[in-house]
Amino acid sequence: MDAVDSVVDPLREFAKDSVRLVKRCHKPDRKDLTLSRPAEFTKVAARTAIGFVVMGIVGFFVKLIFIPINNIIVGSG
Repeated sequence: MDAVDSVVDPLREFAKDSVRLVKRCHKPDRKDLTLSRPAEFTKVAARTAIGFVVMGIVGFFVKLIFIPINNIIVGSG
């Protein structure tokens, strides 16, 4: 019975913590009733899109710089 409890207890604790987390979280609102500022969902979506664009630009320039350097290193061998 002790072996079963050692497996079931962490699962039970995880389930309780998960339920508590879901009850505490809230969904972002899509529309703001005052229209004086963008809704939370719009802000999050815009910041995520900006992050994707910035990471794409950084990745492009890293690739643009390191491909010739790699060709010089590998080509000399």
